[in-house]
Amino acid sequence: MDFDKLVNLLVNTLNHPQRSDAEDQLQRIHKIAGFGPTLLQIVASNDMEMSTRQAGAIYLKNFIYQSWATREDEPNRFTIHEQDRILVRNSILEVIVQVPELLRTQLTVSLVTMLKHDFPGRWTDFVERIDAYLKSDNSSCWMGGIIGFSALIRAFEYHKADKSPVHAAVKVLLPSIYNVMIHIVSNPTAESVELQKTVIKSYFKLIQFTLSPDLMERTSFTKWMELLSIIACNPIPEEVSRLEHDVDQLPWWKVKKWAFHTMYRIFERYGSPGSVSQDYQQFAVFYVKTFSTGFIDIILRVLDQYRNKIYIPPRVMQIVSIGHTWKMIKPHMDAIIQDVIFPLMCHSDSDQELWESDPQEYISQKFDIFEDLISPVMAGQTMLHSACKKRKDILPKAVQFIVGVITSDSATPSQKDGALHMLGSLADVIFKKDYYKDQVCNMLYQHVFPVFQSPHGHLRARASWFIQHICEVKIHNDTIWEHLATFTSNALLTDKELPVKVQAGLAIQALLIAENKVEQLLEPRIKEITLELLKVLQQTENDDITSVVQKVIATYYDTLAPIMYEICQNLAKTFLQVLQSEDMNDKKEITGMSILSCIETILSVNDEQPQTLAALEPVVLEVIVNIFNAPDSGIEYYEEALNLVSDLTSIEVSNNMWGVLELIYRVFQNDGIDYFVDMMPCLHNYVTVGMESLISNENLMLIIFNMCKIVLSSESGEEAECHAGKLLEVIILQCKGRIDHCIPSIVELVLQRLVREIKSSELRAMCLQVIVAAIYYNPHLLFETLDKLQMSMSTNESISVHFIRQWLQDTDCFFGIHDRKLCVMGLLTLMALSPNRPIAVNEHATQIVPSMLMLFDGLNRAYSNRENQQDDEKLNSDEDEIDETLAYASNKRQPLYITNNSENADEDSDSDDDDDDEYEPPEETVLEVYTTPLDDHNNVDESIDVYILFKTVLLSIQQNDPAWYLALTNHLNSDQQKSINELMVLAEQRRAEVENKKKEKLAGFKFDQATVPSTFSFSNTNNSPFAFGRVKITTNF
Repeated sequence: MDFDKLVNLLVNTLNHPQRSDAEDQLQRIHKIAGFGPTLLQIVASNDMEMSTRQAGAIYLKNFIYQSWATREDEPNRFTIHEQDRILVRNSILEVIVQVPELLRTQLTVSLVTMLKHDFPGRWTDFVERIDAYLKSDNSSCWMGGIIGFSALIRAFEYHKADKSPVHAAVKVLLPSIYNVMIHIVSNPTAESVELQKTVIKSYFKLIQFTLSPDLMERTSFTKWMELLSIIACNPIPEEVSRLEHDVDQLPWWKVKKWAFHTMYRIFERYGSPGSVSQDYQQFAVFYVKTFSTGFIDIILRVLDQYRNKIYIPPRVMQIVSIGHTWKMIKPHMDAIIQDVIFPLMCHSDSDQELWESDPQEYISQKFDIFEDLISPVMAGQTMLHSACKKRKDILPKAVQFIVGVITSDSATPSQKDGALHMLGSLADVIFKKDYYKDQVCNMLYQHVFPVFQSPHGHLRARASWFIQHICEVKIHNDTIWEHLATFTSNALLTDKELPVKVQAGLAIQALLIAENKVEQLLEPRIKEITLELLKVLQQTENDDITSVVQKVIATYYDTLAPIMYEICQNLAKTFLQVLQSEDMNDKKEITGMSILSCIETILSVNDEQPQTLAALEPVVLEVIVNIFNAPDSGIEYYEEALNLVSDLTSIEVSNNMWGVLELIYRVFQNDGIDYFVDMMPCLHNYVTVGMESLISNENLMLIIFNMCKIVLSSESGEEAECHAGKLLEVIILQCKGRIDHCIPSIVELVLQRLVREIKSSELRAMCLQVIVAAIYYNPHLLFETLDKLQMSMSTNESISVHFIRQWLQDTDCFFGIHDRKLCVMGLLTLMALSPNRPIAVNEHATQIVPSMLMLFDGLNRAYSNRENQQDDEKLNSDEDEIDETLAYASNKRQPLYITNNSENADEDSDSDDDDDDEYEPPEETVLEVYTTPLDDHNNVDESIDVYILFKTVLLSIQQNDPAWYLALTNHLNSDQQKSINELMVLAEQRRAEVENKKKEKLAGFKFDQATVPSTFSFSNTNNSPFAFGRVKITTNF
C-alpha cells in the first residue's frame, strides 16, 4: 500500500471540494492488502498533521468495525486479510500508548472491536502483553496495560456466552492492576486521576451483573474496597476547588462518582443478606459485617460537606443520598432531612435562572424521566419517602419541620416551594394516617389555595403539582372539589407562565382520574381547556401534556364533537413540527408517539361516525404520508401510522386510502418488512372492507399478494409468516368464487413454504389452513391446481395425498374457533364430493370423521371458554345459545396463541388422556381477530354453522352414497358413535335457534324458544354400525 497516496487521500477528505472523490477512491482501494496497517502507521506518525492523523484514526475505526470479521448474515462480505490483522494486532497497543488522547479514544474503540472477534482464539498472547505493560518499571507503559484491560472488559461486558476466558484473564491481570493503582492513587495529577477512573469504571463493569468467585475472594475484595474508600475520600486539589464552571466534568469528581457507584452497586446486588440470591448469601453477611460501617461513614462525610456548602457534583449526591444501614444513619436523620434533602427539594437559583431564560428547556428538564434516574433531587425524595414510610418516629418529625417552614413568615419563596415539594412527595404516606387525613381540607384552604395567587411563578406551579399528589386522598367535601377544579383550570387558562400551565394541565388530568364529580365541574369550560392544552403542547412538545389531551378527549368526546376537527388539526400540526425537528432525540420521539396516540383516540371515539371520520381523514392522511415519506425520522412512528391507517379503513376505504396502500407497499419494499405484523390490521381492512375495489383492481390484489409472498419467501420470522398466511386465507374466504385466477398462485406459494424447514406447529398449521380454505373455496380447482404442480415437481408422491395426510395428522394443531371451524368445513367439503372424488380423499376415508370429531370436541371447549370469558354479557336465551362474536384484540404483538386460564373452562369435558393436566391447548388464537365471512357475528346463516352442516352432509351421504358412508363410519368405536349422536342433537338445537333468530330479525321481537329434541332416535340397519332415520335430505355440496 502506497503510504503517501493514502496520506493524500486522507488530506483530501478534509477538503470539501475534493471530499467525495477522495472517499470514493478510499472505497476502491480499501480491500488491497496493507490498507489497515498503513492507516495505523499514519495515525502513529508524529510528524503528520493532527487533522490527517485524526481522519486516519476515524477511517481505521470504521474499517475495523465493518470488515474485521466475517458475518453470518453476509458470508460473502469483504474481511481484512489475515496478514493485515496480525500486523494490526501486534502494533495497536504500542500506538495507543504513544498517541495523544484525541487519537487514543478512536484506537481504543478499534481495540474493543478486535477483541470481540479475536480473543482468546486468534489473540493468544494478549493477556501476557497487557500484564507485561502493567509490571513494567516504566510508568508510561501502565497506561497501555490499563487501556488494554479496560478494552477487554468492555468487549465482553454484555457477552452472554462462555465468559471463562475473560474470568481467566481477570484472574491474571487484576493483581497487577491493583499494584499500579496503589502507586498512582495518591497522585492528584489529571493524567493519574484519568487512569484511576478508567480502572474503577472497568471494575464496576466486572461486578455490575455477577460477582465471580475470584472477585469474592475475601483478601482481594477487601483490598479493592479499601482502594475505593481512598478514592472516595481523596481531597480535591485546591486549584480545582476554585473553578466555577463544568466542575462536575473534571476527572477528580468523575473518579469519585465511579467509586461511589461501584460501592453502591456491590451493596445493592450482593451485600444485603435479606435480598440476595443464595449464591451470595455468605458473601452478603461478610460484606455487611466488614464494610457497611466504613461505607456509611464515607457517605455521611460527603453529606456533611454538602451541608457545609462545599461543592458536591449532582451525580455524586445522587449516588450517596441513599442510606443502607439504618442504625448508623438514624442519629443523623434529622440533619439529613433538614440540611441535605430539604435544600435539594427547594427551587434553586439555577432553576429560576432557567425558568426566566428558557421556560421550554426548564419544562424539558423537569419532565425528563431519564434525568430522574440520576437526579439528586429524586434521590433525596426517594430517601425521604422510604424513611417516613418504613421507620417510626421519622414521619412526625418530618411533618413538624415541613409545617414549620410553610407557616413561617420568614421562609423564602424557595423554601416554601421545598416544603410543599416534601409534603406532596409524602402525601400517600401522610394522609393515610387518620390524624393527618382529618386536616387535609384545612391544609388546602390555609396553605395551598392561596399559593395559586402567589406572585412567584414557581410557587403557582408547585400548587398545581401538589394537587396532583393530593387528589387521591378521599375528600368528602364537594366544595373542595369545586375549588380544585376552578383553581387548576384558571391556572391553565389565565396564567402567563408556561411551566405553570403545564403543571395545571397535569393537575386537571389527575383530578379527572381521581374524582367523577370533576368531570361535570370542568365540562362548561372543556372546549376552552382543550384548545389551551393544545397550545401548550405545541409550545412545549411535552409528552405528559399529550396524555392530558388524550384523557380529555376520551372523557368529553360528545361535548368536543363540534371542535374535533380543530383538535385533530392542532395535533397534526404539532406532530409535523416534531417530525421535522432538526434536533430529534428520544424525548421528542416519545412526544411524537403520544401525539399520534391522541389522534388515534380521536378516531376511536368516532369509529361509529362515518361522516366525522371522512372529515378527519385528510388531516390524518397528511400525518401518515409525512411519516412514510420520511424514512430517517419517520421509521420510529411506523407502528402508530399503521394504526391510524387501520382506523381510517375500518368502515370504508376511500380512494385516498387506496393510495396509502401503495405507499405502505413502498415502505415494505424499502426494509419495512419488519413491520409486516403491524401492517396486518390495515391490510385486513383493505381485504375485507375494500373487497370490491380489491377484486376489480388487479394491481391492488397483486400488492397484497406480493407482500405475503416476500414474507413467506424470506427469513422474516415465523410470526410474520403466520400473519402472511392468515392474510392469504382471509383473501380466499372473503372473495369466495370471485378470484379463481389467484388460487393457483396462493396455493403454490404456501406449498413452497411447507417444503422448507418450519420450526413451529403454528406456522405449519397456518400454511395447511390456507390450502384448506382453498378446498372450501373450490375443491375441484384446488385438486386441479395440485395436479398441475405435481407435473412440475420431481417427486413421485402425490401432492394431494401428502397434503391430506399431513392435514389429518395435524388436526390437533388447529386451535380456537375459527381454525377448527374452517377445518371442519374443509373436511365436510371433501366428504360431500361426488363419487369421482380424488383418490387421495378415498385413501384417507377412515381418518376423516375421527379427525372431525376431534375438531368438534375442541370447538365445544372453545365456545365454552368464550362464554366463560364473557362474564359481563347477558345472553338473550338459555345456556344453549352460542354467541360467535369476537372482540378485537388491541395488542397485535402478543403470542400467536392465548392460553386459556379460566379455571372452569374445561370442567365438563371428558378425556381419557392422562396428560391433559400437564398441557391444556389454547382455546383462542390471536389471528382470530382477523375475521372472515365464516365468523358470522349474527349466527343466523345455516350455511356456515358447522354443526348443522355436519348433520346435513352426513345424512345426505347416508341416503345417496351408502358405500362412501360405510367407508367413513364403519370403523368408528362406541365413543365416536356416541359423539356423533350428540352432535346430531346439538345440530337440531342450533337449527331451531337459527330459525328463531331469523324470525326475530324479520319481526323485530323475540319469539318463544322452539321445542327441540334433547335426544335422537336412530333406526337400526344392516348396512352400518348405526343409521339415521331415512329422511330425504338435499345438499348444496
